[in-house]
Amino acid sequence: MDPADAFLHHLAREQPWTDVVATLERLGWTPCGTGDWATALRSPSGTLAARISPFDPAGPYSALLYRRAAHTRQVPALVEHRVLEGGADLTVMEYLEPVPEDVGTAFHRALATRDPSVAELAAHIEDVHALGRAEQPWWGPLDDNPANVMRGPDGRIVVADLYYADGPALYATVRSDPDRIVRDYPEHLRRHMTELPLASSGGWAPGDAERMRAALAAADARTRGR
Repeated sequence: MDPADAFLHHLAREQPWTDVVATLERLGWTPCGTGDWATALRSPSGTLAARISPFDPAGPYSALLYRRAAHTRQVPALVEHRVLEGGADLTVMEYLEPVPEDVGTAFHRALATRDPSVAELAAHIEDVHALGRAEQPWWGPLDDNPANVMRGPDGRIVVADLYYADGPALYATVRSDPDRIVRDYPEHLRRHMTELPLASSGGWAPGDAERMRAALAAADARTRGR
């Protein structure tokens, strides 16, 4: 790691995700993208990227894949992963560049057909996905978005962010049946689930996040009262 990018000793255990973002920005990390689930920052040297999500049940599984499949050199080089206070998620890895859409589509096609060039990676992907499906109550299928295929600094093609929670169904259930969400996700794992940036979806409707927080708090109180 470039000395200019050193960050680990500046982070504390149980640090809120907003403090992690603020700490990295004070260290010279700069915003480089925001999606529905996470904000991304680029390190001062430009060689690392940090992805911070207020709530991402899939984050630990992506990190697990990057560790298991590191020897294939077809996943991002992982620097750090940790679950933050309240179930937020921090992943730090090498900075990646986009590739043309046809390159991403071809890579996903190779994974789906178990082409020999990616067969070992495909096996790791399926194994970790099956683990997530067994452990997570709201688990989506593999994400075959071509944008998830990117280029590492050494020119190799890698795939990232294949796993995700079924957000539309999950948040619809927060609104319709918050008691089920409380059963599926203890409070310490989804404390910030109404703080997602939703940058790709246009943000929260007025009052929606507040109503969901109130409904979840009431469901938590009912659970404690049983």
